[in-house]
Amino acid sequence: MGALTDYLADLPEPEQRALRHVTDLARRLAPDAEEGTSYGMPALRLGGRPLVGFTAAKGHLSLFPFSPAVVDAVRGDLEGFSLSKGTIRFGVDQPLPDAVVERVVALRRAELEG
Repeated sequence: MGALTDYLADLPEPEQRALRHVTDLARRLAPDAEEGTSYGMPALRLGGRPLVGFTAAKGHLSLFPFSPAVVDAVRGDLEGFSLSKGTIRFGVDQPLPDAVVERVVALRRAELEG
């Protein structure tokens, strides 16, 4: 098991299911990514660099693309979601659209491989 798998296993069922869905989408787009940590959070890493990170906090879940440019690129598709420079927040009752997660991973992967 890896840091991300272990982290997800320790979450309550609703949060685990919601984050697992996002991580499964990310893994499909980056099957060569490895589990690890970045900035102290569970993450998928590509070529030793952070691709996307994931956390569960009280009241929300977060996807971290580690790139303000990636967050800005999907901002228009996330009306009603809480965003900051490097974080996309969502909830069990407000899941991220699959197309947005896929775009985040594709954009971040392009940054890392560019």
